[in-house]
Amino acid sequence: MPGLVAPVADERQALLAFLAQQRYALRVAAHGLTDAEAVAAPSASELTVAGLIKHSTAVERSWMDTVMQRPSGSQEEYENNFVLAPGETLASVLADFDRAAAETEETIAGIDDLGRAVPVPQGVPWFPDDVEAWSVRWVLLHLIEEHAHHAGHADIVRESIDGATYYSLLAAVEGWPATEWIQPWEPSGARG
Repeated sequence: MPGLVAPVADERQALLAFLAQQRYALRVAAHGLTDAEAVAAPSASELTVAGLIKHSTAVERSWMDTVMQRPSGSQEEYENNFVLAPGETLASVLADFDRAAAETEETIAGIDDLGRAVPVPQGVPWFPDDVEAWSVRWVLLHLIEEHAHHAGHADIVRESIDGATYYSLLAAVEGWPATEWIQPWEPSGARG
């Protein structure tokens, strides 16, 4: 997937394409990291690249549960979704991230009207009391926002780990040639 979303034909395709692009930005932040680096918290916060990906996976699933009006996870599960459990690796977290993306695509494919009402869960302090329902469209826009927010966090964490920035990582992932503007990231052992 290149650095920009390809032209889109309609609203549904646009929403899903921009959501996929933000997922990709999170994935790019993990490019070339070891498991130890992926769980390192080198910045002022306790956030890690792997933890942000795991959290984004849980958030996406939770929103699809909301859309489909299924019960969602507990507060404890939410609090634990920033930290890898024993046996979890960067690869396993990324694989689950991909599964959640496929689940979302399948869920949205089964919904004819993006304007369909999604009832606002009650008793959640950060949800508005004066709004009865969002639309599926709103949920997809919110997921784009959520993933973009966490992709930004992941960029900062990643740069704190080894100095790699989004576009140098993207250039490495995409196989872009080196230019005067951008040098593709290389593992530290591969640098001259």
